[in-house]
Amino acid sequence: MEESNRQKKIAGILQEDLSTVIQEVLRKNAVKNLIVSVTKVSVTPDLGYAKVFLSVFPADKAKVVVQEIVDMGDEIRYEVASKVRHQFRRMPELQFFNDDSLEYMDQIDRELKGENNPIENPDILPRRKKS
Repeated sequence: MEESNRQKKIAGILQEDLSTVIQEVLRKNAVKNLIVSVTKVSVTPDLGYAKVFLSVFPADKAKVVVQEIVDMGDEIRYEVASKVRHQFRRMPELQFFNDDSLEYMDQIDRELKGENNPIENPDILPRRKKS
């Protein structure tokens, strides 16, 4: 289903404010050497829920960081709500997800360049199961 203009505007406002709030919260909790960016926000038609997709660098810490952000969800929602209180009637519930699309694109890029060639290194491919 196509997003309405209202959903797109609210998602844009949320994306901008969420990125600043998440950076402030992580800085306040003394998390260093970590880059977290909000890649996409998708809002439901009733504006009750917002799916927030986060990209974490380095990627090996992504699960842990996203789980920490989920645990701090109420605090983050409160901070964002205080920033947008004059623009929204009601603050949507936030649901956080890991966005691994950059890792996927990097993997495809490496494979196109010839790295991870299954002909040269057959251990890359999973073994076929015999039936």
